[in-house]
Amino acid sequence: MRPSRETIRVRAGIIGPFRTPNFQGTNTAMPKAVIATSDAPSAIGTYSQAVRCGDTIYLSGQIGLDPATMQLAEGIDAQIKRVFDNLKAVAAAAGASLDAAAKVTVYLTDLAHFAKVNEAMAAYFTQPYPARAAVGVASLPRGALVEADAILVIE
Repeated sequence: MRPSRETIRVRAGIIGPFRTPNFQGTNTAMPKAVIATSDAPSAIGTYSQAVRCGDTIYLSGQIGLDPATMQLAEGIDAQIKRVFDNLKAVAAAAGASLDAAAKVTVYLTDLAHFAKVNEAMAAYFTQPYPARAAVGVASLPRGALVEADAILVIE
């Protein structure tokens, strides 16, 4: 008899989102918890600031909005700083820090600002640095110049 697609996925270690194998080899739902803080901008869409699922925390993309005024910071340097301050605040609300980051994705409307992001990241992350991708995009919400999201893994 041919094994089911789900059996193959479990044996291969490919488990669907929010699923983990139990001792019987079947999948059970892993609870997820929403993380929210007033120290970062409130969501401007249908998403959470972060979601924790087991030992993994998924931080939603942050742009350079000031959480108190919901206004975009002026200029690329101020936006980069605000983006990482916002991510840091959401990580703290989850009981973690950016040092737990396994992956960071940065979105830039102008890849010429990539060096500035590198410079700023050194102030927010310590070695071993997280894996990272930098993506050039045509535009970002509210006319932002930079956005970043992160995946944290905690113990």
